Amino acid sequence: MSILFLLIPLSLILLGVAIWAFFWAVDSNQFDDLSGPAYSILYDEDEKATLKAEEQSSQQYSASRAAPKSESSSSTSSSDS
Repeated sequence: MSILFLLIPLSLILLGVAIWAFFWAVDSNQFDDLSGPAYSILYDEDEKATLKAEEQSSQQYSASRAAPKSESSSSTSSSDS
């Protein structure tokens, strides 16, 4: 029976801490976006890096395609002279 004198105040302190933690979470906007983190796993985080890599590879492809044309056009112009 004497253990109740310890457990009841301890449980009230724990309840107070839990209520404080809840109000702290609400005040710091922890519950603003509940569905965003659930869907974030479906989206590619490296989307910008992927787009940048695709852009660089397309520029390299364009440069490699343009380089032989300029060489061939310069060789044809020199043969015309």
